[in-house]
Amino acid sequence: MKSAPELLRAYLENIRSPETAAGLFAPDGVLELPWIQVRAQGPEAIRNLVSGLLAKVPEFAFNDIRFWIETPDRTFAEYDVDATVAASGKPYRQTYAGVLIAEGGKIKLLREALNTAAAAEAFSPV
Repeated sequence: MKSAPELLRAYLENIRSPETAAGLFAPDGVLELPWIQVRAQGPEAIRNLVSGLLAKVPEFAFNDIRFWIETPDRTFAEYDVDATVAASGKPYRQTYAGVLIAEGGKIKLLREALNTAAAAEAFSPV
């Protein structure tokens, strides 16, 4: 059974494969980014969310993962993205902060925070 840090690392490393990333979540697992009012519950909704993100930011990938808390059922880390938004052509440089709660070897909750101003600028029309 995977621990919370193992699940977060697997999610971050597989973000470019929506099916694989979503498969790490429990049937009622949640991925949420409350500051931009995004919430997906269940693997299908999460797969759709990740697929939509990749359509907008084709190069989207997480890097430079920094774990700050690591327990078997909870973890907290920061991780970066440096990609280009397809529609605007602008750089999307972001540091995410994510807390993950694991239950039964699956992701029960992944809640992420990000710089909303930087996201708005990257996605705004040219």
